[in-house]
Amino acid sequence: MASDPAHGAKFEEAVRVTPLGPNRYSAFLQNDFCIGTVPHGGYTSAILYRLALVHFATAHADLYNREPATPISMHLTFLRRTAAGPATLRVTDMKLGKRTSSIHVELLQRKDASPSQSQSSQAHGDEKDMEVKVGGYITVSPESAEVGVSSKTEWELHPEPVSGSGAGGVVNLHRLGEIGRDLAWAKFDAPFSEFRKASTQVELYGIDPLKRKRKNGIVDQWARLRPSGQVTRWSNEGVVFLTDMFPMALDGFDTMASGAEDGNGGGPTAQYWFPTVTLSIDLKKRLPRAGEEWLYSRVVTREVRDGRTDLDVTILDEKGEVVALSTQIGLVVSASRNIGKRTQAKI
Repeated sequence: MASDPAHGAKFEEAVRVTPLGPNRYSAFLQNDFCIGTVPHGGYTSAILYRLALVHFATAHADLYNREPATPISMHLTFLRRTAAGPATLRVTDMKLGKRTSSIHVELLQRKDASPSQSQSSQAHGDEKDMEVKVGGYITVSPESAEVGVSSKTEWELHPEPVSGSGAGGVVNLHRLGEIGRDLAWAKFDAPFSEFRKASTQVELYGIDPLKRKRKNGIVDQWARLRPSGQVTRWSNEGVVFLTDMFPMALDGFDTMASGAEDGNGGGPTAQYWFPTVTLSIDLKKRLPRAGEEWLYSRVVTREVRDGRTDLDVTILDEKGEVVALSTQIGLVVSASRNIGKRTQAKI
């Protein structure tokens, strides 16, 4: 791991993974990255991204001549609610190859794990007292093995993003960061920030609805990483976090649910919780070690039906190059399902 990661010390602490023994690792899910009492899905996925890095660096250091094996795809299923606190991570090697390798990953916590328990009572112990909260597959590849045909298509964002004041209509990100506005683009303060603490770890900018009507089902955003209020830079782990960070796309549901409330609040009054059920990520481009200050996301929802959503996210860098693509299935359920007493019932 780099001694001075682009994402800063606070985010590094949040995604730290420590070896425990053969194919066993530990992590500590941070309360600051929770939605209500449940760690944010993108944040949990970022820990599993880091797990893959640590596993290949420790268990298979010579497989790629000590070159880092970095994830190129992730397919995760969120089986049960996680909780802030200790977690055990378990890895099964499924395929070790010259170009790609695949592992099965699991995040385990005690069956009754909850934020009200002391850290010592949640501490790592016999796995028979634990249950799998998140499971899935991660495929990795060393950068030197990524060779072959490369070709751009005629794909482009449609509709085009709203223009900014820069040359050719690009958004002036310096202006956006300095004064919080660039033509129709403006800083977005996520509602219910005490409930959705994870959303305060990023700085988001979108289309001001007073300047331009948002197209239903499509959200554009520029984002900077801001763990604990300090702007840092996006790392590869940060990209995974960002694939599941789109409060503007959820704002309409909050507004409907809030009824007579003003909807701009900071209190834990959110009516809905949007748990991730499955998340798939195609990591197209590794970020440089120094990271990126800004990343753009296009978030598309095609239909919400019977309390189930689809979400399609495209992440680009400032050059307009594709960094990551993700798709997920999520639920729209009462926030009481998040903060209520935990039982053995599944989400």
